[in-house]
Amino acid sequence: MSYSVQLYSVRKPLEEDLPGTIAKLAEIGFTQVEPYNFVATATQLGEALRTNQLTAPSGHAPLLSQDQDAIFAAAKALGIGTVIDPYVPAEQWQNAEDVQAIAAKLNQAAKKGAEYGIRVGYHNHAWELESRIDGQTALEYFAGLLDPELVLEVDTYWVSVGGQDPVELLARLGDRVKLIHIKDGPLTTDTKAQLPAGQGKVAVREVIGAAASLEIGVVEFDDYAGDIFDGLAQSLAFLTGAEAEAKA
Repeated sequence: MSYSVQLYSVRKPLEEDLPGTIAKLAEIGFTQVEPYNFVATATQLGEALRTNQLTAPSGHAPLLSQDQDAIFAAAKALGIGTVIDPYVPAEQWQNAEDVQAIAAKLNQAAKKGAEYGIRVGYHNHAWELESRIDGQTALEYFAGLLDPELVLEVDTYWVSVGGQDPVELLARLGDRVKLIHIKDGPLTTDTKAQLPAGQGKVAVREVIGAAASLEIGVVEFDDYAGDIFDGLAQSLAFLTGAEAEAKA
């Protein structure tokens, strides 16, 4: 398992200075990033990643609302092996028919992705856990409709905000989960209150241990009241320290 950083965390610095922001993440110690909406910035981003010897094994892109061929072509150019749809609005998770439609569309996207050698996944927020269908969370109902090659990137913070225990949920979802988003804080919708990993209410070590087939742990802040680069550095230090303790 390796650690990455979701570039949405540094969206404002990226807009002001993409090459400098990528360089700063490399200085902190990240070797991998997870880009978002990367089609528009693919050329510049690719140059910055190569310059700083970073890779982008996964990336977020709106597969269900934008040109999939353009997304997969840009992903291939950037070396992104897994493209994750990051967001389907809450109103589309309230009944079985709508969730079935989301799954069907992503299954189709995965077939197109396979033509490019790219895997497809989905990333949750809180509402997929708050909604219940056939006696289970909408996210778990959805997972049962996905073709075998589809993966989940579980945002463990939003799972908690949505009222579920992320450790128990990860155990139930099993091998479907290949990536997780690691963030911490008070488990509220106030994104400014989010904290570096290990400083909030998420049992980060236990969460990581519960994902049996985890490939990448992606550090993310939706927002942060302090200096974002310092927050990311604290998160990475906590994660690498916890990993060292586990091996000792």
